[in-house]
Amino acid sequence: MTDAPRKPSLRNRLMRHVLMPLAVTWLVGSALVVGIASYFAQQAFDRSLLDDAYLVASHVRRAPDDTGTLDLSLSAQEMSTVLFDQSESLYFAVLSPSGNLLAGHAGLRPDQFGSTVKPQFAAMEYQGRMLRTVTIHRQQPGDFYVVMAQTTVSRDRLLQRLFTFSIVPQLLLLVLLAAWLQRAIEDDLTPLADLEDAVGQRDARDLTPVPVTATTRDVQRLGQAINALLGRIAYSVQAQREFSGNVAHELRTPLAGIRALADYGLRQNDPQVWREQLQGIAQSQERASHLVDQLLALALADEAKQTLENVPVALDSLVGEAVLRFLSRADATGVDLGAKGIDHAVMVQGNAALIEGILNNLIDNALRYGRAQEGESHITVSLEQTYQHVTLSVTDNGAGVPPDKLKQISQRWVQGSAGEALKAGMGLGLAIVGSYAKLLSARVAFKSVEPHGFSVSVAFPQPSASIKPEDATS
Repeated sequence: MTDAPRKPSLRNRLMRHVLMPLAVTWLVGSALVVGIASYFAQQAFDRSLLDDAYLVASHVRRAPDDTGTLDLSLSAQEMSTVLFDQSESLYFAVLSPSGNLLAGHAGLRPDQFGSTVKPQFAAMEYQGRMLRTVTIHRQQPGDFYVVMAQTTVSRDRLLQRLFTFSIVPQLLLLVLLAAWLQRAIEDDLTPLADLEDAVGQRDARDLTPVPVTATTRDVQRLGQAINALLGRIAYSVQAQREFSGNVAHELRTPLAGIRALADYGLRQNDPQVWREQLQGIAQSQERASHLVDQLLALALADEAKQTLENVPVALDSLVGEAVLRFLSRADATGVDLGAKGIDHAVMVQGNAALIEGILNNLIDNALRYGRAQEGESHITVSLEQTYQHVTLSVTDNGAGVPPDKLKQISQRWVQGSAGEALKAGMGLGLAIVGSYAKLLSARVAFKSVEPHGFSVSVAFPQPSASIKPEDATS
């Protein structure tokens, strides 16, 4: 198995995602700033060079010998004043339209002459030096061109200084910003690293909440989610431990009884004794099986708290099916088992498996403990629908439950007087009903029936009127 490629850390990804756009923005912004500054600096130098060209052109005169030729009326001292510059060398040339030099430096001429009125700026090499030139065309007092040229040492030095003082401070600011961002990101990610260490070093059996020192909402929510997960796992582990403990504790008695019955039967030679012992073993096995079913039902209820989804259910169909399932058992024990209120569709929002569990436990309890002490025994499963609730009731005419036990009857391992007298069951049936009803957002109520009997009712919230019978599951 090959190792997976190592992924970058969150800190490096954040730094890269922040600094790369920032560096690109800085680079583009710096280029724009330098470009605009260079443009206006060039404009200033070019404007000064153009002024010198107009100054030279203003001193061009016609020769006094009536030949019509043009002449530059500047003395040597005046010319030195015009061409004076502390850091640059200036050159000029006055040319005729044919390109003949009228005055100035020989060889200083543009590539081509034009009749445009706009000054023409260009770069040229003269005597081994790069010059910035401007050419103007004048028609008074005659047709001529003036070419003014200047070396570019000052402007090049200015552009270099402009670049340096524009880029270097911004680059230093970018470095400082990167260092500050790295420190800030490390500080913000420290709680995440602490949370990682706390979870990584946690023992598998330790499901207590992880301490979270969050500086951001995201880390806080992550810590809360981890602690919520640990809470759910702890609840599930506790439910499993409780289930296994209940099974180990409650199965010990019936299994020991089965073993005692078997040992006693093996020591006897009378077939009638064997038959009696086998019947006792069968009854003990039935009791143990019933107990396991109830414990599994409670475990299912604990597990369903995390994953239950309620859907439309046809309650009348479930009641009819449950009555049919227990009808043969009721007939065998001489109990009149019937149903009321199932002749029309009754819908609830719930879970079919849980509702079946409620019905099974209520009818089973009624058959076990709800038989009349005198006369016929009756058990009625009824449905009553109102505007706000749908009430499922299972009523018997047995001995009932004493008033002092009505509040405790739904607790685990608590039995009514009939169960205690019969030495049957473990007091889990109504606890299962209560757990299932809570999952279904239903209310369970117990009441005694006069003159004799006991009734358990489960009130389901009335579903929305938009639920149609054909949408129900059963």
